[in-house]
Amino acid sequence: MSDAGLKPGGGIKPELPFKPVRVAVLTVSDTRDEASDTSGQILVERIKAAGHELAGRVVVRDDIERIRDQVRDWIASKAVDAIVTTGGTGLTGRDVTVEALEPLFDKKIDGFSVVFHLVSYASVGLSTLQSRATAGLIGGVFVFCLPGSNGAVKDGWDKVISAQLDSRHKPCNMVELMPRLLEQ
Repeated sequence: MSDAGLKPGGGIKPELPFKPVRVAVLTVSDTRDEASDTSGQILVERIKAAGHELAGRVVVRDDIERIRDQVRDWIASKAVDAIVTTGGTGLTGRDVTVEALEPLFDKKIDGFSVVFHLVSYASVGLSTLQSRATAGLIGGVFVFCLPGSNGAVKDGWDKVISAQLDSRHKPCNMVELMPRLLEQ
């Protein structure tokens, strides 16, 4: 599978102008801090390498209100175009990222989960069933919720999110939608 997206004929058109996106990274974990947050660090490095602006990075405990508060703060700041979370998408009792954020979605991006699982299946087989990766829009901001493993973060960013946050990706990308996300 191509890093430029899954659709044959699609991909990055280097002759087009690149528009950087302001991306925040939220790690949800009871056991990590910024120094030990390897999945968050992978996202930070990839966001910067892609030419985007790191708009923030925070680690919060697996707590519904803390997760919601951080996401709401970033959205209210108007300084973030997209948020990528890592962690809290599994099946255990402490995995609450999905419960925290899906109720806030103005619109759910159903295809994200489908494509993520397709990509993940190629890497980890049936273990992808243990993830509830999801995405949606909250207040005009894209929110992508990835599992906490390094492999899942690499697959999610490299094979799904990065192409859609690249303004040069054709036939379409999410960057071109950003000015119209809050239309009535």
